[in-house]
Amino acid sequence: MNRKKRSDMPTSDFLDRIEQIVFDRGYSAVCGVDEVGRGPLAGPVVAAAVILPAGVVIDGVDDSKKLSSHRREQVFDEIARLGIPCAVGIIDHETIDRVNILKASLLAMRKAVMDLKQAPDIVLVDGNAGIPNISQPQFSIVGGDRRCKSIAAASIVAKVTRDRIMDNYEALYPSFSFAKHKGYPTPAHLRELREHGPCEIHRRTFRPVADLVQQYALFR
Repeated sequence: MNRKKRSDMPTSDFLDRIEQIVFDRGYSAVCGVDEVGRGPLAGPVVAAAVILPAGVVIDGVDDSKKLSSHRREQVFDEIARLGIPCAVGIIDHETIDRVNILKASLLAMRKAVMDLKQAPDIVLVDGNAGIPNISQPQFSIVGGDRRCKSIAAASIVAKVTRDRIMDNYEALYPSFSFAKHKGYPTPAHLRELREHGPCEIHRRTFRPVADLVQQYALFR
């Protein structure tokens, strides 16, 4: 996808009505895509792709950051119960370190779209970067998780999926409270890093993890 000039981007009014507009233009399988996990110091980045059919209303679908963890779980379960077409893409910490977090996020998004059992007609992507190497037309929408229901649904699926992964990691690495901070650089997480050093799932290219790795290397 060619990067759009600012003047070519949809107006705010268009963004507010984008899903209805694409339905009115004859698209029937409108896919929203979002990712979670760019900012953490540990764990994967996770993307989700959700095809929310026209006329389907799921109570509580909103930007995942606005919802409590309990509410996100409820909406996630409702999406599954209704059989809404969705898929996730998970890119691990090692790949993030190798290719950088932006490329890893786009890889996760592409994987999510490609793993859908139903091929979408059009893809609506949260953010300002398009997904590389997909055949469908796509729009990159800044703040899309606040403006498009399908992207909001994708943000919930991605968030719940990643949270569950991090919950499981706490059992493997009990020195880190991954079930609480999910790998984000909270004061508690930074304190754990200083006390115990990085574990296997920490992102070595992210500061302050990189600084600690360098310090340990100097003392070997």
